[in-house]
Amino acid sequence: MYDILRQDPEIWDIFQCKEEYTSPIRDKYDRFPYYLSSNRNIFQPVVSEYLSNAGYRPEYPDGQPFAVSLTHDIDNVYCSLPYKGYHFVKSFFNKDIPHCIDTALSMCSRKIPLCNFQEIMAIEEEYGATSSFNFMALAPGDQDYSYDIRDLERELGLISDAGWEVALHGGHKAYCDYDQLVTEKARLEKVLGHRVAGYRNHFLRFRVPDTWQNLAKAGFLYDNTFGYADCLGFRNGMCHPFRPYDLNLGTEIDIVEIPLAIMDVTFEVYMRLDPTRAWEMTRRLIDTVERYNGVLGILWHNNCMKGDKLMLYKKILAYCSEKGAFMNGGKDLVIV
Repeated sequence: MYDILRQDPEIWDIFQCKEEYTSPIRDKYDRFPYYLSSNRNIFQPVVSEYLSNAGYRPEYPDGQPFAVSLTHDIDNVYCSLPYKGYHFVKSFFNKDIPHCIDTALSMCSRKIPLCNFQEIMAIEEEYGATSSFNFMALAPGDQDYSYDIRDLERELGLISDAGWEVALHGGHKAYCDYDQLVTEKARLEKVLGHRVAGYRNHFLRFRVPDTWQNLAKAGFLYDNTFGYADCLGFRNGMCHPFRPYDLNLGTEIDIVEIPLAIMDVTFEVYMRLDPTRAWEMTRRLIDTVERYNGVLGILWHNNCMKGDKLMLYKKILAYCSEKGAFMNGGKDLVIV
């Protein structure tokens, strides 16, 4: 792949993220945002297009034409009291007595997990898909600590046993602190009972190439943090998994990146898109990735599985299923 990309200096610079090495400006989360990028053709994977024109054709199981990497970042698992109250009233008026009783009992407890993981898996199973659930493994006192991973041992087992994937959702410091990264990884693996292959950092915090180097050193198989929070699209022009290149060292980094193209909160929080416009842009991205036989990276938080956001997620699953896409979490898409 590198030999092909080096033939065009502009394409090679985009692929390497050369501009991110020298930019002195970052946002408040130490991220390189899209609005600073000189590559304004964000919705076109120009590097993957170049590879495709050169004959690059990855293969997916059963000859499927393209793939979708489905992932869920689990930032919160506990229901607030107002949330419980709303669902109690809703269950009561719907005459859903079992759910009504369960919700009433949960209101007596301060900590009842919002464990909708099985519901998410059931939705995906309808479309022949699986996904990756990215759990945080923070300790009390860590920024954004909201649950203890040890409390979710049963849920992690159910996810893993069903054939879905459990990956690490690194905390605020893990993207640039190797010791913190290794600590969180070990904490999750102790509860899960086996090695964790995949990773995404909280708030998409990322440093090129340092984060990739730390992840490779820590033993991760792949990362899927690499995308923009403030815009949909293809950060380094890639819609294919790839091994990053360290411009400082002049060497390949021993980890696979599955680039992220779509994050649920980007639609509303950053791009201010209504549901109709969000779907139009998503459909075009799906069609584009299919054209280049690529992989579409999608992040949908577990607390966004309701209302318009849930309907949009189901639309994505249905559309990709109709097109015959291979829909999976992460580790089965490490094909480079």
